[in-house]
Amino acid sequence: MALAAIELAAIEQMLKSPNATPQAYLELRQKFPHLAWIRCDASDVTETPYRSFDLFDLHLLDGSDHCAAITDDPARATGIVLAKRAAAS
Repeated sequence: MALAAIELAAIEQMLKSPNATPQAYLELRQKFPHLAWIRCDASDVTETPYRSFDLFDLHLLDGSDHCAAITDDPARATGIVLAKRAAAS
C-alpha cells in the first residue's frame, strides 16, 4: 500500500516535534502498520534523506519493484527508512 500525503505529513510532524524521542520508530510503526518500516543508524544509509530532523533522517522506501530501493518520490513510497542521527556533541 502506498504512502498517502496525509500520512507523510503526520510522520513529518511527529519527527519534527520538539517532543520527538528515540522511540518514535515504535510509535510510528504502531500508527501506520500498513507501511514497511526499517530503522537503522544514519551512517548506514548513503542516499540523501528525503527530510532530516534533529533525531532522525527520513528516507522513503519504494517496494513496488522486485527489489526495494530508496526513492525521493512520495507517490512511489510504500515504506519508511528511519535513520537515527548521532547525538550532537
